[in-house]
Amino acid sequence: MTYLYTLVDGRPAPEPSSPAWALWFRDADRGVAETAVGEARVSTVFLGIDHGLGGPPLLYETMVFGGPSDGEQQRYGTLEEARAGHEAMVARVMDAPAGDPVA
Repeated sequence: MTYLYTLVDGRPAPEPSSPAWALWFRDADRGVAETAVGEARVSTVFLGIDHGLGGPPLLYETMVFGGPSDGEQQRYGTLEEARAGHEAMVARVMDAPAGDPVA
């Protein structure tokens, strides 16, 4: 079972070769969405590595950089989930009182 993935025509594809994956990863545009919210930045990317820990693959991640919610993250299995999760995280960060992390 592979844990490395690339994007082929925008869709995740298992990559059994570590060297091939590394070459792809080095130059790939893995960004899904990025939104500035005050002093914070919400970023969603394709990870290229399955973080599902034996369950369904988790290949995308939204993370907050800066502001009171710094370091909050969520992972997803599909691009559609990642896009929806990005928007949900942006809304949560916008609604978070100053000094309170996102719950």
